[in-house]
Amino acid sequence: MSISLREKFYGCICGSHIGSAMGAVVEGWPWEKIEEKYGTLDALYPYEHYDNGWVREAGTTEDGIDRQKLMITAIIEKGDRINAEDLRKIWVRDIKPGAPGGVSEPYEGELLKISKANIPALDIGRYCDYANLVTFARACHPIGMINAGDVQTAIEDVMQVGQVYHYANTNALKWACVTAAGIASAMKEGATVDSVLEDIFENLNERKHVEGRDDGWYATYAGVNLVDELKKALELTKDCKDHKELRDVLNTLYYGGGMPYAMAFANEVVTKGVCVFRFAGGDLKKAIIAAVNLGRDTDCTAAVACGLTGALGGAETVPEEWIRQVDHATSVHRFTNNKRTLRENADGLYEAFQNRLKKMRAYAAAMDID
Repeated sequence: MSISLREKFYGCICGSHIGSAMGAVVEGWPWEKIEEKYGTLDALYPYEHYDNGWVREAGTTEDGIDRQKLMITAIIEKGDRINAEDLRKIWVRDIKPGAPGGVSEPYEGELLKISKANIPALDIGRYCDYANLVTFARACHPIGMINAGDVQTAIEDVMQVGQVYHYANTNALKWACVTAAGIASAMKEGATVDSVLEDIFENLNERKHVEGRDDGWYATYAGVNLVDELKKALELTKDCKDHKELRDVLNTLYYGGGMPYAMAFANEVVTKGVCVFRFAGGDLKKAIIAAVNLGRDTDCTAAVACGLTGALGGAETVPEEWIRQVDHATSVHRFTNNKRTLRENADGLYEAFQNRLKKMRAYAAAMDID
C-alpha cells in the first residue's frame, strides 16, 4: 500500500510522541520489573518523574519530545531548514520557567541560561557535561523530516543544529545522524526497511571514504565504527520472533550502570531503536510495544524506533484512542513549550517542507539558463 508523504510525516510524529509517552511510565526499569507489573506494557498510564509530586496524565510526553517541539516550532516559523541560531531563538522565547527539572533534565536549565548570553549558538553545547548522551539523537526527528529524501543534508544539519546540545563531533551527534538519516530515507517514495538501513550504512560508514584514514567526523568513536555496531546488533537480532526474544538479545549487549545516565548513551539507544525498526517492519503499533518493553531507557528507545517506523509506514496501525489521549495530555501539560496536536505538528512540518521545495524549484528555474 502506498503511503503519502503527509502521512509519513504524521506517522513519524505519532510514533515518537506516543512511544515516548508510553515508555516514560517505565523509564529506567529493568525488563523484569516491567514484566512483573504489566506482563506486556501496551497502554498509556499516568506516571511521575523527578520526585516533584506532579503525577502526569496518561499520554504525557517527556523531555525529549519537548526538545523536539522546539525544533518543530523553529522549522514551522522559518518554513525551511534551520540552524543553531534559529533554534536558540525559540529556546529563549518558548521554554517555560520551571520546565528544566519539571519536564526536562536539570542540566538543560544551565544550557538555557547560557543560551541567553551573547555567545554563538554553536558554542552552547560546549557547556554540556554529557557528550555521549542520547539527548539530541532521540529528539532530532524534525531535522530528518525537513530534509525528507535528502539524507546527506539531514546529516549536515544534525552536525550543525545539534551543537546547541553537544560540542562538535561528539559521539552523541554522530549517533543522532543515524536517527535523522534514517527518517530522511524512510520518507522516500517506495522506501523499505532494507533501503533505509542501506542509506544509513552508505552515508555513515567512514570506510566509504579512504580505508584506514581518519576522515573528519566519520572517524570511529572509541575504536568502534558506527555501522559495525549497528550491523552486529542487527545480525544478532535477525531471527527474533517476538519482542521478548529481541529484548533478551539486546540486553546481552547493553547493560551498563553505575554512572549518571548510564542507560541513556546514544549508541545503546539508537542501536536498539534501529533493531526495533527492522523487527517491526513498518508496523507502528508493533514497534511501540516492542520498544517500551525492552527495559532501561524505554522512552528514548521508543522515540527512535517508532519515529523511524512511523516515517516508513505511517500511523495506520496505531489505535485512535492512543492518539486522542496523547493530544489530551498535551492540552493539560503544565510545562510544555507548545500544545499543538500530533496532526498539527506533523502538518506544520509538512507545509514547511513543501515551502522548502517551492523555493528550491524557483531557484532551479532561475538558474537554468543554458
